[in-house]
Amino acid sequence: MNRNCDIICFSLSRWDSEISSPALSLAKEFARNNRVFYIDHPFSWKDYYQLKHTPQIQQRKEALLHGRNPYSNPPSLPSNITVVTTQLTWPINFLPPRFLYNRMAKWNDAIVLRTIRQLIKDYQLKDFVYLNFFDPYFVQKLPEDIKSLTAASVYQSMDDISQVAYSHRHGTRLEEQIVHNFDYTLCTSKELTRLKSPFSNNVFFHPNAADTDIFKTAVTQILPKPEALQGIDKKIIGYTGSIEYRSDFELLKKIATHHSDKILFFVGPIQGNEVQEFGLDQLPNVIFAGPRKITELPAFLQYFDCVIIPFKKNTLTKSIYPLKINEYLAAGKPVIATHFSEDIYTFKDVAYIADSDDEFLQLIDTAINSNNATLQQQRIDVAGQNTWTARVERFWEIVSGNGK
Repeated sequence: MNRNCDIICFSLSRWDSEISSPALSLAKEFARNNRVFYIDHPFSWKDYYQLKHTPQIQQRKEALLHGRNPYSNPPSLPSNITVVTTQLTWPINFLPPRFLYNRMAKWNDAIVLRTIRQLIKDYQLKDFVYLNFFDPYFVQKLPEDIKSLTAASVYQSMDDISQVAYSHRHGTRLEEQIVHNFDYTLCTSKELTRLKSPFSNNVFFHPNAADTDIFKTAVTQILPKPEALQGIDKKIIGYTGSIEYRSDFELLKKIATHHSDKILFFVGPIQGNEVQEFGLDQLPNVIFAGPRKITELPAFLQYFDCVIIPFKKNTLTKSIYPLKINEYLAAGKPVIATHFSEDIYTFKDVAYIADSDDEFLQLIDTAINSNNATLQQQRIDVAGQNTWTARVERFWEIVSGNGK
């Protein structure tokens, strides 16, 4: 396998998403040595009309509507990454898994494949790696004219797709197909690796990592205190990331009420209505700062006294290796997490893993009061073993046939 080959990444996460993306992080790491063509998850006509006044749509309008100017090189990304936008696709997830869905899915695949074929022609690609990041809704099997030009086709599974109603509707069976048809499947957790192994002989554990150079600045530099933290003179329990269905909102409310002498501070987008349903938005010591770019997170982390991963313990979270664990550790922060997966438990020597709500509440004080420079360095050292550089090296070992 030529490690300097071109890479086409087809990703469920768009490059300008408001939350951290493992797909984009890996793409940026690949771009140190490879040309990377990052195909955003296609926008549908429904997306277009709902978001048509947003920068996301306006910046892509010519490509979405007419297929013109589909390539861009955003200045915030490495110069070796070219972002690719397909034309608009049809919204079909609401359809039952029968003839009409299959027919329209073929139309959508044709739109995507037209973009890929044009990309191959325009950049004269051959012997490239085709890497699908957790987007099984498109092109479950590469057509022969494209497959003949690939050095390897790789699918990356990042969550148990069967455990979310919207994605399960079609995603579960489509993911089975793509795992079966692609050369290799990488899974971000040990549980996912077990779940996908029946569909292929080439399924490998390939966990998330962290942009440690970014997050270490919370330790190595004195960063300006974010405006949202100004005026806070209490201990801060912090959380970064999406606030949604994986979060244990009952536990979060207990944290806020039990630790009323502290601030519970969230940095990230809110999805769903649980924040309102549990009354978190009404508590005086709970603050929601909204989403921030990944480069802004270290400044928040520097001023947090501890950080939490308050996930529910269920079938979905059993298959999660959270991106944020290594980000937190790289920032040297004491971490308290629920015992939701065997992957999170592997960090028990550098994080506090709680088996009950009461233990979680107690461990917050323990984590804050026992924090010291030695523990901080131990966390940083562990995060240093879980970099995207290490993950890219492992990737090449796998696709070169040395994965086992």
